[in-house]
Amino acid sequence: MDETLLRDLTPGVLGILVRRGADFAAAEDAVQEALVDAVRVWPADPPRDAKGWLVTVAWRRFLDAARADAGRRRREESVDEEPAPGPVPAVDDTLQLYFLCAHPSLTPSSAVALTLRAVGGLTTRQIARAYLVPEATMAQRISRAKRTVSGVRFDRPGDVATVLRVLYLVFNEGYSGDVDLVAEAIRLTRRLAAAIDHPEVAGLLALMLLHHARRAARTGADGSLVPLAEQDRGRWDTGAIAEGVAILQGALARDRLGEFQAQAAVAALHADAPAAEETDWVQIVEWYDELARLTDSPVVRLNRAVAVGEADGPRAGLAALAALDGSLPRYTAVAAYLHERDGDLTTAARMYAEAARKATDLAERDHLTRQAARLNSACGGA
Repeated sequence: MDETLLRDLTPGVLGILVRRGADFAAAEDAVQEALVDAVRVWPADPPRDAKGWLVTVAWRRFLDAARADAGRRRREESVDEEPAPGPVPAVDDTLQLYFLCAHPSLTPSSAVALTLRAVGGLTTRQIARAYLVPEATMAQRISRAKRTVSGVRFDRPGDVATVLRVLYLVFNEGYSGDVDLVAEAIRLTRRLAAAIDHPEVAGLLALMLLHHARRAARTGADGSLVPLAEQDRGRWDTGAIAEGVAILQGALARDRLGEFQAQAAVAALHADAPAAEETDWVQIVEWYDELARLTDSPVVRLNRAVAVGEADGPRAGLAALAALDGSLPRYTAVAAYLHERDGDLTTAARMYAEAARKATDLAERDHLTRQAARLNSACGGA
């Protein structure tokens, strides 16, 4: 495969698509997909006219994307115009897209990328920027995902749990790049909630809204992290909180508790407290007990140890923490916090510094480093 030839042909192919009426961003997207196909096909079956082959394939890709985007807009308008309750139609291509994108044969990262492309309508370039990877890399990932699921049939209902897991992964990608993946995840989940009557879909939407409501207060003017207990609650979005709580209450009334409803219940208890010291930690521990029963997740048990430390005192929290694997992400940071609460500032400072060295997120690392410096200063001044 002559990669130099592909690079040389790309501008000309792009120009032909634009002259045919494609907008520049869509043309770039189509050409990238054609290049991926070329890398896959040409070694075994080289074309006689390389440029003509690329133009033909790219134009087909552009037309396919245009039809898909038109169908997506029609589905969005239909949801906006008629959000009436009732049973979901037997054939719903929007739901089919969700279930296709969340097919178990895909890796989580591929499923997320395909969901953003096929259901969210983002371009390959936007998704690549959001994930901070080269556009060609993302184009290959999406193309492989499409090929993987190209033969999937929908003779049986899709796996709602897998769809929700994909949307949760999109939400947790955060705010990187020029695409706000948190807002995109909420938009996608709203569409799913309008189309399918399922308490866990509602639970996930409530969880997203309740977490997103605190967005403005999560960072300081300098971009530093602000812990939940120190956030200015006057900056929380009360409208989003009210909507999230109402959605959660409706889901819980169905008496079909699931993981996302339980997580949303914890978030609702935090949102309901007028001040950090008024948080109902006893109820939060009870909800973490439910979550641990539902998921058996070590991360849930780690968060439960923090809640136990608030409800029953730091030593009870440390006892709960001692039963967990010390290699868990954030274990050392939680231990530092509980030791500080227990008055052991020297140990807490050392553990904050250790947690900072382990942190992969820059903002979190800076926050933990500042915590260590604060306690070291306090110990030195004592």
